[in-house]
Amino acid sequence: MKRLLIMLFALFAPAALAQPKPAAPQEAIFAGGCFWCVEHDFAKIPGVLDAVSGYTGGDRLNPTYENHEGFYEAVRVRFDPAKISYPQLVEKFWRLVDPTDSGGQFCDRGDSYRTAIFVSPAQAPIAEASKAALAKNGALKQPVVTPILPAKRFWIAEDYHQDYAKKNPIRYNFYRNGCGRDARIRAVWGAAKS
Repeated sequence: MKRLLIMLFALFAPAALAQPKPAAPQEAIFAGGCFWCVEHDFAKIPGVLDAVSGYTGGDRLNPTYENHEGFYEAVRVRFDPAKISYPQLVEKFWRLVDPTDSGGQFCDRGDSYRTAIFVSPAQAPIAEASKAALAKNGALKQPVVTPILPAKRFWIAEDYHQDYAKKNPIRYNFYRNGCGRDARIRAVWGAAKS
């Protein structure tokens, strides 16, 4: 009997004691004007593991800050799906930008500062549904112009752009306030800002 119990324990105990594997980190890519600000805003969200500034949406190799025509300034967000879901990140993104501005964001004007959500095939219906719901819910006075685009290669920006707000808090705050980012977000979103 003792031998049978030991055999049964050896057979079933590992399965009973096994812990579920944590979900693998996932990635999302968002463009919302100056990547310093988007990186800073996403990095503060619980469940976000890291946010990296870079360039995406273009076709050339090795874009740089001095040569990224045709690219968006964007942020690759790596997140823990057990703590925050992709749909929740998309909802956060809308409220970090002015999705009604097709010419850039805040004081940063031009194509590289436009908003966009870059999606994998699995993310596309989620982002599209979120955009449609935002357009319907009446929270914004203007139409939503932020495109949902297929993800392209993400090129990491130069080191001096990474964690800019942490490395240069005075310069960053001067830029962010001078650019009017937070004031414009309050004007666009009002009490709906989250």
